[in-house]
Amino acid sequence: MRYRLAGLAAAVAAGALVSPVQAQASRVDLALEWYDVTARVVAAAPAPTQVTNNRTWAIGWLAAARALRHGHDRPFAEAAVATALHDALVDLVPGQSAEIDRALATTLARIPDGAGKSRGAREGAAQALRVLAERAGDGLDPASVNAPFAVPPAAPGVWQPTPPAYAPAAQYGNRSAKPFALRRADQFRPAPPPALDSARYQRDLAEARDYGSSTSTVRTDAQTTVASFWYQGSQTAYVTPLRVALAGSRGSLADRVALVAVFNVAAVDTQIATSDAKYAYQLWRPVTALRANGLPDWTPLHATPAHPDYPSGHGTYAGVAEQVLTALVGPRASKPFELTSPTAPGVVFRYQAWRELSRDNVNARVWSGIHTRVADEVGVELGRDVGRHTVGAVDRLLR
Repeated sequence: MRYRLAGLAAAVAAGALVSPVQAQASRVDLALEWYDVTARVVAAAPAPTQVTNNRTWAIGWLAAARALRHGHDRPFAEAAVATALHDALVDLVPGQSAEIDRALATTLARIPDGAGKSRGAREGAAQALRVLAERAGDGLDPASVNAPFAVPPAAPGVWQPTPPAYAPAAQYGNRSAKPFALRRADQFRPAPPPALDSARYQRDLAEARDYGSSTSTVRTDAQTTVASFWYQGSQTAYVTPLRVALAGSRGSLADRVALVAVFNVAAVDTQIATSDAKYAYQLWRPVTALRANGLPDWTPLHATPAHPDYPSGHGTYAGVAEQVLTALVGPRASKPFELTSPTAPGVVFRYQAWRELSRDNVNARVWSGIHTRVADEVGVELGRDVGRHTVGAVDRLLR
C-alpha cells in the first residue's frame, strides 16, 4: 500500500493524473477487444466458404495495421484501429452493423477528444477503404471459390466425388483467386505425390485403411477422439489459439495488430496454394482408392470432404498457423491453453506448443480415414512455406 501511495504522489507531482474515462481506457486491451468483436461478428454471419471468412479477418486487421503506420500517440492509434476494423467489418458483414457500430461507440467514448482521436479515425477509415478497394473482385467470394470443376474420367489415382454424398468438387476456384502476399498460387507448389505403386503410398494407404475405417479394430479410443476433435473446420478451430497468442504477446499495439493481420493473410494465401496443388495433382481419396482395389464396402470414420487428397487442407492450415505464430510470438504459448471442438462435444484438449496442433491435425486426418499421411505431412510443409514467405513480406504488406 505504501508503494501505491508513493506512486500516486509521484503522479500528482508530475501532473499525470487522468480522468476516469481515460483510466478506464488504460485498462482495456484494445487489440483483444476488437479481436473478440471480429470473432463474434464473423461467427454470427459466417460465409459458407472458409477462406472468405479468413479474408474478412485479413482485410480488417490489415487496414488497422496500415493505419498504425501513420501515427503513434495513443488517441490516434486506438481511434485508427477501431475505425479501420469497424468500417471494414460493416462493409463485409453488413448484417452485423448494429453490433459493430456499438463496439465502435464504446471504444471511441473512452478516447479523449482531440486532434489525435480525429486524425486516427480519419486514417482508419481511409485504410479500410484502401484495402477494400485492393481486394475488390479478388475471387474469394463463395461463388468464385466454388467455381465448377469438370471431373475427369475415372482412372487409377484420379480424384472422383466421394461417398456418401458424391458432392461436386469444392474450392476449385481458390487456385484462381488473388493472393495477398504470394506472387502466384503455385509459388510453393509441392512435388507430385508418390506413385501409386511406391512403398510410401502403399504404406500410407494401408494405414488409412486400417486406422481410418469406420469399423477399425486397431484405432484406439484416444485416436478416435483426436480424429473427431479435428474434424472441425480450421478457421474456427484456430480462433482460440490466435487469441491466446495475442493475449500473451508483449509487443506494441502495432505489433499485436500486425500479428492478427499476418496470420489471416497467410491463412488466405495458404488456402489458395492448397487448392492450386490439389487440383494440379487431383489425387484420389483413400475411400476411392480402397474401393477400387478390392474393398468395395470400405467406409471412413468421417465423411470425406469434396476435393482431392493431396495436400491436406487441414495440414496446410496447421502448418501456416504454426509458422506464423512461431515467427511472431515464439514456439509456444506463454502457458497451456484449452481448446474445444463442435465435432467432439464435451472434449477439452490442452496445448502449449503450436507444433502440437500440427501433430494432431496430421494424425486426425489419417485416423478419420480421409487423407493419406503423406498428404497431411506435405500439407504442413506447404503451410510453413507460405507462412515464412508472408512473415518476410510484412513491410510490403503494411505499406
